[in-house]
Amino acid sequence: MLDLKHVYEHLDEVRERLGRRGNLGGLEALLPLYEQRRTLIPKLEGLRSRRKVQSEAIGKVQKAGGDVEAEKAKVRELAGEIARLESELQDVEARLHAAALLVPNLPHESVPKGMGPEDNPVVRVWGEKPTCNFEPRDHSDLGETLGILDPKAGAKLAGARFVVSRGLGARLERALINFMLDLQTREHGYLEILPPFMVKRDSMIGTGQLPKFEEDMFKVEGWDHFLVPTAEVPLTNLLREELLSEEDLPIKYTAYTPCFRKEAGSYGKDVKGIIRQHQFNKVEIVRFCTPETSYVHLEELLGNAEEVLRRLGLHYRVVALCTGDLGFSSAKTYDLEVWLPGQNEYKEISSCSNFEAFQARRANIRYRRKADRKTDFVHTLNGSALAVGRTVVAILEQYQQADGSVRVPEALRPYLDGLDRITRC
Repeated sequence: MLDLKHVYEHLDEVRERLGRRGNLGGLEALLPLYEQRRTLIPKLEGLRSRRKVQSEAIGKVQKAGGDVEAEKAKVRELAGEIARLESELQDVEARLHAAALLVPNLPHESVPKGMGPEDNPVVRVWGEKPTCNFEPRDHSDLGETLGILDPKAGAKLAGARFVVSRGLGARLERALINFMLDLQTREHGYLEILPPFMVKRDSMIGTGQLPKFEEDMFKVEGWDHFLVPTAEVPLTNLLREELLSEEDLPIKYTAYTPCFRKEAGSYGKDVKGIIRQHQFNKVEIVRFCTPETSYVHLEELLGNAEEVLRRLGLHYRVVALCTGDLGFSSAKTYDLEVWLPGQNEYKEISSCSNFEAFQARRANIRYRRKADRKTDFVHTLNGSALAVGRTVVAILEQYQQADGSVRVPEALRPYLDGLDRITRC
């Protein structure tokens, strides 16, 4: 959520920055409500002041032995008007809050301008594209031939966009989860969390999934709970309504969770294989820090996610999302895109974002500054480190061999009892 006072006082700047996203994101619906609130508050304060004066006048008349009925009538009239304005203000503030929840974050000044993925500049490339002396196969073909991916069983159990991993396919996912968590906790200083896999509505509002993207979420029937679309939601909301000390910062959490998404706007995209599933595994990293340090933390967090790909020896590139491709809550985002030779394209495997105070304001996560003891909102950041299913995809396609087997990256072999190659189960 944006700081509404800042929005109103810097309206031209806010309009320009939101306009870089390609639309003003509901800003115009918010402004008249904010103006109405600004008008109502001094009116209400004035009436309350008049009521206080009138009440004091009643006491003076009583002391003088005069008739107070006329003065009491004036107080009752003022009380009725105050009650009416309080009700009106409460309604306006509720509508203002609802409107504010639909306005996206402001892009940081360093975010490149553009309208879509085609305008995302490449920041850097790591490694070389693997070369094959044979026609590379895609992960779906490889996985089914090796007997480790079974989309037919997934469809039988749950429908389209579900898969069953068998044998070494299941072990590979478990090995990747353990490897990713070990790297982030042992070497990068994150505290591992095992959160609930469903959360309340307040938590989804806190990180920005609701109310705008409710159609993409799986809601639990009969409860106002949702299956988590990413561990970002429970991890960030661990500190909801908390007041931290500056000395506590930065705070770094990591978690594995399954993630659940309807993918309501993506039908027809990535139908084959396991690129886009309704349920998938992911390891997430989240940071809370002071506003002055958040962009240093963004580069560090990005490096933490990159290190997973580097340890696995997977060729990838980093792109900076342009203004028109930014997520709703993000002020700046880098995507990691891994190379998939079987599909002859790069595919996103992680997004690393700085939300600045946008989520913290929604979730009321504050800290007390050491210097002046005043309070301010923290900045929140998160990234995938990594999407596990897409990492499986990348390993299958980049490490495939001419005989149809797949080499296991060296970093994963200790997690698979030294196994160096995946062959037909």
